[in-house]
Amino acid sequence: MTSRALMESTENLHGPAVGVAQDATPTTVDVDTAVFLLGAGVTTLTHPLLYVKLLIQVGHEPLPPTVGTTMFGRRVLYLPGFLSYAQHIVKVDGKRGLLRGLSPRIVSSAISTVVRSKVKQQIDVLFKNGDQQNSLRKVVKETSHEMIIQCLSRVATHPFHVMSVRCMAQFVGREVKYGGMLSCMVKIFKEEGVAGFYVGLIPHVLGEVLFLWCCNLLAHFINTYAVDESFSQASAVRSYTKFVMGIAVSVLTYPFMLVADLMVVNNCGLAAGLPPLSPVFSSWLHCWNHLSNKGHLFRGSSFFFRRVPLTSIED
Repeated sequence: MTSRALMESTENLHGPAVGVAQDATPTTVDVDTAVFLLGAGVTTLTHPLLYVKLLIQVGHEPLPPTVGTTMFGRRVLYLPGFLSYAQHIVKVDGKRGLLRGLSPRIVSSAISTVVRSKVKQQIDVLFKNGDQQNSLRKVVKETSHEMIIQCLSRVATHPFHVMSVRCMAQFVGREVKYGGMLSCMVKIFKEEGVAGFYVGLIPHVLGEVLFLWCCNLLAHFINTYAVDESFSQASAVRSYTKFVMGIAVSVLTYPFMLVADLMVVNNCGLAAGLPPLSPVFSSWLHCWNHLSNKGHLFRGSSFFFRRVPLTSIED
């Protein structure tokens, strides 16, 4: 805490200063700052998880699987989970290695906070809510507004997502092509132009838009037609419906996020996006078809109990 903050705290203990208006209402700047700090903290804490997820997505499996059995006695190969993978990264790069690619993600979080706040303010001014509380029309209207906010936020932050993903993907081939954010920007612009900052944008946006519409519409129909008003806990059930639907729908839309991340590293000069680890894709649809044919559309969706069935195991 700074000395100025300590002085202000002391003054508050003795009452308001003479001639100074006391306003306890937080300003928009205060709220945005709090949201940014919270977002930065959450981003930092969850980054190792997303780092491991990305390496699994690109197909990097540096640790050998182990033979195990399911609860039904079936023998399977268990691939390393998050903890084992994270320990491997620490062994290779040290503890700071788990934070590779974090800086662009924090900047992305800050830009997203600002864009969402500004766009939402404009939407609230242009469109006033006059629909019924639980009407389908209201749900469609709110979802449309959420879609606009999400799309604009994604367009604004996607270049930083590209930089973060490529920094993390360097772990696979031990490259040093992408360093700080400034050098990343220069390198991408020189090699690929402006389009290089938006590789993988289309599947990413499609996945997020599909997630929004499916989640909101399913939650609305379940709350309207499946939850009985006579049920004593109806309001409590309705409050959790959207959360549960979000988990279910995120599983269905995961392939879009996987394809988006693979297109970010595709043919960018890193081992993670080149043969033999990955073919060179001509488009995101080509990538999708390749993963579908291989049965890998959900690769990286699970951090724990990753397993591959065994057809036969020699004793």
